[in-house]
Amino acid sequence: MDYRAISVPATPTHEFDEDEQWKSVFTALQWIQFLMATLSIIGSSSIIVYAVFQRSVRSPEVRPLFYLSVSDLLLGFCWLVGASLYGKTVKNHNIACYNLQTTGQIFYMSSFFYTANYTWQLYIDLKDKINNVASVHSSLLRRMAIILSSFLPLILMIPVFSFGNANECYQNYSQLHSHRCLLMHDAPPVNISGDLGGFNTDACTGVHFYGLGAFLVTFMITSITILVPLFKVCSVQRRYVQIAGPSDSHQSILISVAERRVVLYPAAFFYCWGPAFILGLVKLFYYNEHGTVYMILYVFQAFTATSQGLLNCLVYGWTQNFYRYLKRGTCHDASTQTPLLRTQKKKYESLQPARHKVDGTTNTLA
Repeated sequence: MDYRAISVPATPTHEFDEDEQWKSVFTALQWIQFLMATLSIIGSSSIIVYAVFQRSVRSPEVRPLFYLSVSDLLLGFCWLVGASLYGKTVKNHNIACYNLQTTGQIFYMSSFFYTANYTWQLYIDLKDKINNVASVHSSLLRRMAIILSSFLPLILMIPVFSFGNANECYQNYSQLHSHRCLLMHDAPPVNISGDLGGFNTDACTGVHFYGLGAFLVTFMITSITILVPLFKVCSVQRRYVQIAGPSDSHQSILISVAERRVVLYPAAFFYCWGPAFILGLVKLFYYNEHGTVYMILYVFQAFTATSQGLLNCLVYGWTQNFYRYLKRGTCHDASTQTPLLRTQKKKYESLQPARHKVDGTTNTLA
């Protein structure tokens, strides 16, 4: 027998290099996700503790933000546990990671709805402040929005829980996708052997694309819901600038703070979930995980998707400091004027043309 004719096929070297490269990327993602999830937990907890100590949880203005922070807090814990489980060998590791990912999707879909609800509440409050009227919107509608934001994501994810666990869709992830506890989106399951118990490739593929589609659809619905009040704010503000005369300084401060919150919270939302949405679209149409594009999107997702609690805390803290700064400036201006000077100032403002009064009001809001 001529052993020289027998040749062992060589494994391409670039496959080993690519595997090592992905392994280093996932290791970096683990630490990024761990750090950002910790910061997000701290940020969400800060808002919750502040609202509790201020006894403002039940107020219509703070309640949507409070529930949004609770959702971000629970999501942050999911991210943190997922990063801790990466690379660990524990009992029922596959089942834990699969259900942890599904639970995390419930929380970030709930965070989507809470963000849309809070943006609309900010817009309604801003409109009421500009019109200088008390809010006439029913508290029942506000509570219904909070209830839907809490239970609708759970209802949407019941098929993923039930069909995924019933068909044991987590079984083949043990070898192919050891990073599943880290990331939002897994690749579709592939049945590489015939002894996987109750594993059903077709059912698990359907469950996978259902979960991915639910994320993409809820993101687009939330984006549209958020953009509508943003465009309305521009028209309302233009009307206010045109008709506004001399107004109460404290009212102008409240309007200015509300304007910034209406813009900044949606901006934080798009920053956090935009990369994850793009990655979901890429996986929907081309789900073979190769190339530099996937690495870049995974890194962006690790930085942004886990940071919503932190960014919401920064936005709330900055606008609160901005409110105190404007209020302190107004009080300082009033304390340095005599009653005669304040009377002269009001009389002077009433004698100015409408354009100057509008400019003065605009400067106050800025």
